[in-house]
Amino acid sequence: MADPLPATRDELAAYLALAQVPGIGAARLRTLVAAFESAAGALHAAHGAIAALPGFTRAAASAIRGTSAAAGRAILETLDRLGAAVLIPRDPGFPPLLAEIPDPPALLYAWGDVRLLGRPAAAMVGSRNHTAYGAEAARLLAAGVGARGAVVVSGMARGIDAIVHAAALDVGGRSVGVLGNGFGVVYPAANRTLYESMVAAGCLVTELPPGERPHAHTFPRRNRLISGLAGVTVVIEAAPTSGAIITADAALEQGRAVLAVPGPITSPTSQGCNKLIQQGAKPALCPGDVLEELGLPAADAGLGSRSPGAPPRGQPPDLSPLQRTLWDALVAESQHVDALVAGAGVEAGEVLTALTELELRGLVRQEPGMVFGVI
Repeated sequence: MADPLPATRDELAAYLALAQVPGIGAARLRTLVAAFESAAGALHAAHGAIAALPGFTRAAASAIRGTSAAAGRAILETLDRLGAAVLIPRDPGFPPLLAEIPDPPALLYAWGDVRLLGRPAAAMVGSRNHTAYGAEAARLLAAGVGARGAVVVSGMARGIDAIVHAAALDVGGRSVGVLGNGFGVVYPAANRTLYESMVAAGCLVTELPPGERPHAHTFPRRNRLISGLAGVTVVIEAAPTSGAIITADAALEQGRAVLAVPGPITSPTSQGCNKLIQQGAKPALCPGDVLEELGLPAADAGLGSRSPGAPPRGQPPDLSPLQRTLWDALVAESQHVDALVAGAGVEAGEVLTALTELELRGLVRQEPGMVFGVI
């Protein structure tokens, strides 16, 4: 069968308008489009015809009749201004792996290189409050997998998520970030620079319309998309009841492989990973373990790790002037933040922001006592 043609702009506007009606999820949206042969047809269908559909009520029919394609056109205009797009299941570019999951999204907003959504991908998730061990494991795995051409998928949260996105991009790899909010909202705010890097060299995706702020219920929904976009999910560091474990559970429900990084039995943030391994998950000990699950060659997959005693990596070319100043100071020796502030001659807040950005990229690490050093 030939691939379906992408929706026209008017049909897409009608589809988006229907998707914004409260209570109209992916299943009901499919029912509407099938019953009336198009989203535009559903939008203009008679009240009684809508109410007669299985699973629909008169209240739902009234809500549908009360909306118009104008709501969808407004979303499309916002996406145009951003340079973003929206994909619906009938589009040839809709992620094939995502279409296979038990609860596929009705649509997917995408900002960046949408071609990445069809490439072999590994989801990597973990704790926001990670340890130094977890951060190093995250960089090793994401850099090694990204350097071999696989896409690294994660949730754009602070902590392990931000580290794996940045590590993949830093080796010239590609990454997809799944948001629990709409485009135009940066959450967490500290990830603004990462957002910009992901749009430029990766791709951001979300189910939520532009401007939608994050809510507690949006993150579990987001987690199924993280695993759904990937052939394998790797849990790097996680407590037993964390969002990362929810993502692993979603992957198992989707029939996808789950790997876990083993950690110290005394570490709370490794308890979830160790439990997964105890239950049968394959340990992730190197990038090759992840690549093997994707059917990709693992040669040279250790890129991104540095042998003990090796000299620090060269200064990345895209650092800001302040970041270059801090880098030059830290290459010589680890320093306390007060010394860095004095040497840079700027406010402490600016130095801490720059150091946080460098740490997220896996270029520097914070040691005990607010001392920083180059990795």
